[in-house]
Amino acid sequence: MTAITHPRVCEDQLFSDLVAQHGDRLYRFVLRHIGQATEAEDLAQQAFVEAARAYASFRGDSQLSTWLYGIAMNLVRNHLSRSPQRLYRFEDESALADCAGAGADPEQQCALTELIRVLEQGLDELMPEMREVLMLVALDDMSYEEAAALLSVPIGTVRSRVSRARAHLRRGFAARGAPLPF
Repeated sequence: MTAITHPRVCEDQLFSDLVAQHGDRLYRFVLRHIGQATEAEDLAQQAFVEAARAYASFRGDSQLSTWLYGIAMNLVRNHLSRSPQRLYRFEDESALADCAGAGADPEQQCALTELIRVLEQGLDELMPEMREVLMLVALDDMSYEEAAALLSVPIGTVRSRVSRARAHLRRGFAARGAPLPF
């Protein structure tokens, strides 16, 4: 005799599996785009809820994770379009006053600060398309295939942009006499 599984049980299991497999990574993805931890948690959770609700309409044209990140990206865009001032939030060093220090040696800390400054300058110099692809692949741990699907570009374009972005960053580090962190 075969047990009949209720559709709601399947949806609950799908939701649990999605959260377990993509929860932390999706949160970091959203956080990187909006910069607010609490709002990023809410949007990531909303993406999972939307995915669970709309799963019946998932056609399977892409990987489930790509579809999920597409939902999250749409939520991020909607969130930012409602309040453009949320896109950038600048704070001075006083925001770090309550953060515990790692106790790094001042010389090491200075060298690390310089590396970060050089990296930020290099990233700022990149074309937005190259920076976006590099951040998806390097920071959000997306595969080239997932990034290509999310951005609706060929995988060769993703590979090319990542390669050119990394080469640009290497040249920038070399020109500034900084050691390569990657």
